[in-house]
Amino acid sequence: MTSLVLLPGMMCDARLFGPQIAALSGTATIHLAPITARDSVQALARDVLADAPPRFALAGLSMGGIVAMEVLRQAPERVAKIALMDTNPLAERAEVKARRLPQIKAAAEGRLRSVLRDEMKPSYLADCANRETILDLCMDMALALGPDVFARQSRALMDRPDQCDTLRAARLPALVLCGRDDALCPVERHEHMASLIPDARLHIVEGAGHLPTLEQPEVTSRALRLWLHG
Repeated sequence: MTSLVLLPGMMCDARLFGPQIAALSGTATIHLAPITARDSVQALARDVLADAPPRFALAGLSMGGIVAMEVLRQAPERVAKIALMDTNPLAERAEVKARRLPQIKAAAEGRLRSVLRDEMKPSYLADCANRETILDLCMDMALALGPDVFARQSRALMDRPDQCDTLRAARLPALVLCGRDDALCPVERHEHMASLIPDARLHIVEGAGHLPTLEQPEVTSRALRLWLHG
């Protein structure tokens, strides 16, 4: 049975992939790799590789996709196929990096909820019927992880490397998937990623923003099943 390693986004846990775990668990052995314990993308990728099967399919969303690209850079021979969802291969822009330290400080002072509510979560989702339910779930996941994880993940994102060369060198089946209305990692960025990877398929999910795994779970699960078993 195929081994599938899932990497969740920033301040998310296994619930981000709840529908996909349910849909794919009968046809794949699923491993959820938390990316919470280190403050660099390189170290997070080493942790993933230390715990992963010898060879595996790899899927990551948002920050999980960023770590997935670093896993591929460090050990391309171990990754059988890769799915990059609502993510970004580029190093962090200066203006985004400048916002991170004040957010880390606010979270450490007990204002994590307000940072998430006011500065981050509102731009995550499309205008869909279950938007508020998904936002509540995102808040629950983030508060369960807490301000220390927020600080480590923020620092990892601040200093992440550009992975365009990693994608150009990739020689494996790839799915590049994003929500049509993703304001954080727009469609154009995913078109660019797909153009870099020789064997990539681009899938744009209608009616979804940054979290299509929850906004359009059935569509996303079908795309992942086709990638995994196609």
